[in-house]
Order: sequence, then C-alpha cells, then structure tokens
Amino acid sequence: MMPSRDRTYFVADVHLGLDLMDPAGREARFVRFLKSMPAERTESLYMLGDIWDFWYEYRDVVPKGYVRVFSALLDLMDAGVKVYFFQGNHDIWCYHYFEDLGMTVLRQPCLVTAGGKTFCLGHGDGLGPVSPGYRLMRRVFHNRLAQRLFSMLHPYIAFSIGKGWSRRSRLSDGTGYVFRGKDEPLYRFAEEYSSRHKVDYFVFGHYHCSVDLALPSGARLKVLKDWMEGDSYLYFSGIEGWGGSCQNIEK
Repeated sequence: MMPSRDRTYFVADVHLGLDLMDPAGREARFVRFLKSMPAERTESLYMLGDIWDFWYEYRDVVPKGYVRVFSALLDLMDAGVKVYFFQGNHDIWCYHYFEDLGMTVLRQPCLVTAGGKTFCLGHGDGLGPVSPGYRLMRRVFHNRLAQRLFSMLHPYIAFSIGKGWSRRSRLSDGTGYVFRGKDEPLYRFAEEYSSRHKVDYFVFGHYHCSVDLALPSGARLKVLKDWMEGDSYLYFSGIEGWGGSCQNIEK
C-alpha cells in the first residue's frame, strides 16, 4: 500500500541568482533539496518568497537559467505534489510563467489547512505596522502602471537595474539579523490576526533568521532562515509533527 501524503514543506529566501556567497553552490543545494523530498509522502510545497533574488517577466521574456530548479519542480508536480509560490520583495514581478508551469501563485496572508492544522502563510514583508517609506515602496513595486513603465525598458537594461538594486539591498542588510520578538511588525501582525482568526501556525520568511515564538493566542510564529550559509526548510506532518533543517523544531 502506498504511504499517505502527510507532509507539507515550507521554504523561503533562497535568493537564486544573487552573486554573493557561492551562488552556483546555493542553487545546487536547493536542487538537491527539491530532489530529496519524498514525493510519495508530500502533499504540498510552499515557496514563501524571495526564492529568486530578482525575477521580472515580460510577456515573452523571463530570466535565463534555473533550468535544473524548474526541472526539479516539474518532477515534483508530475509526481502529484502541489507547488505554491508567494511573491517576496525580490521576486514580486511574476505574472503568468509560474502558473503556466503548473504552480499556484498565492497572496499573503493566506490561510491553508494541512495535517489537521490551520496555517497563515506569506513572505512576511509589509505585514504589521511598517514604516511609511517601506509601505510606499511596496505600493510602487506592486503598482500595475509602474510595472508597465518598467516593462518598456529593454530586458538587458531592466535586469541590470534590478540585479544591481537587489545586490546592493542584500549588502546593506548584512547578516545576522536579530528578530526583536514582540517589537517586530510581523509579530504584532500575527498577534492581532490570531485574535480574529483561528490559526495554529504562522510561517513566513523575509527576516533571514530562525524564529519560533509562542503567541498569546496559543499559535506559534515560525520564520525560516535564508539559504546563504546552509539549507533551511521545514515540513509539517499530521503524524510526525515538525521536521526540517532549521530552527527550533517541535517534535
């Protein structure tokens, strides 16, 4: 008898294409992770944003490369695994290509159920009381008119601008961010959201550090670390509980 599909996987902040800290090795590790997932036991894979360091689609042009990544994702989908993608702040500009491949693009915050539990998922940027400047930047990036104007640039110019901005952003962020607990906008979002909705787990990326905190409602807030220095993923099984290669894993 075939085993039941009882696992749901979560991954974020791989930053494929970022020309820092062994990009080829990082992509190879991500491909190995995708190929190592037990498809016969996996119900879903949720990619929680910033999988690509810069992604911009034209109607007939997409970023080159990542053939092995897409091949591994297609193999999973062909095996019956549902693959979901959330836009991050680095890979906002996906329009139809991922869906043409068979993925489902979701918007944060999104409630899903898996293993008898309710999850609130997303990338995590812009949730909660963030600064007016950052909120304005997100509005510009998501604005359809601004996107159409950017699409008027030749891809060589557009990708040079986008990749340059992305690399500078990563360098200015640095490494070793310390999550500030109750003072973080994401924590305050989850605290307020769980007071209105029944949620067992909040799972996000964006902060590039491992987080596992209890909320007053009894829910838990989990944030996935990035892939800069090693593999980082979680899976949840209604039978086994939590597993993975990052942060405080509940058993």
